[in-house]
Amino acid sequence: MAKNIQMAKNIAILYLKMIKISHSVFALPFAFTGAILAASGIPSLKQMFWIAVAMVGARSGAMGLNRIIDRNIDAANPRTANREIPSGKIKVRDAVIFTFISLAVFVFAAYSLNPLCLKLSPIAIAVLVLYSYTKRFTWMAHFVLGIAISAAPLGAWIAIRGTFDWEIVPLSIAVVFWLAGFDVLYALQDMEFDRSHGLHSIPQRFGIKRSLILSRIFHSVTWSLLAINGIIFNLNFVYWTGVFLVAGLLIYEHSLVKSHDLSKLNMAFFNMNGYISIAVFVFTLVALNI
Repeated sequence: MAKNIQMAKNIAILYLKMIKISHSVFALPFAFTGAILAASGIPSLKQMFWIAVAMVGARSGAMGLNRIIDRNIDAANPRTANREIPSGKIKVRDAVIFTFISLAVFVFAAYSLNPLCLKLSPIAIAVLVLYSYTKRFTWMAHFVLGIAISAAPLGAWIAIRGTFDWEIVPLSIAVVFWLAGFDVLYALQDMEFDRSHGLHSIPQRFGIKRSLILSRIFHSVTWSLLAINGIIFNLNFVYWTGVFLVAGLLIYEHSLVKSHDLSKLNMAFFNMNGYISIAVFVFTLVALNI
């Protein structure tokens, strides 16, 4: 019995590693931010539950798709060759089953929320599939990923309201530029590999220095849109405190990555962006409930 439990635990850990479950901290807080803005406070427990289920299903399915579609590229890249599929720890067939189940969970959660969420779920899945192929033909892949993640606040808004409304658009676009900005930084580590294998990214196209400048511009747009979001929803000083905290985190994030020193790239990628998404959610939550 104990042996079977340990085996199940090891398998679960493998799949959690494959989908990088720790990176859920990027998108999930923005989904909850969209939900509380839509509700002008705290949504029902049922709504929050199904939003969380939809996010877990969509993200797990997205990562599964990406790992399956990119398995040969990952196998050729020394940085990613030890990932679960190219290393043989997870079979492609099993990854396909996992991905299908994850996306089925996402669709069922959308169905459980409202009819519009269900109708839009195939579009969300189509964007997830598209992203995994975009680096093969365009350096704009970072923005396609951003659009996929921007479905977090937009989808949560629709989950609560049952309608698409323009008020949530600035926050959704802010997520697009935020994600594109830090994905550019992440792509710096694969710049030479991408060039030698015919793959596309902003670093591969523009080089390190110009990529860093573009990432800063993208994050400046993010900050501006967060400010516009505060104006649209007439949020109080608590939200604005959070907005200026985000500005400080973005500045610090970019101070960690230099054209001649990428050693702190992972800290800039994971730590700072996790703090940013959580800060936006927490300060919005408090602002709407005091």
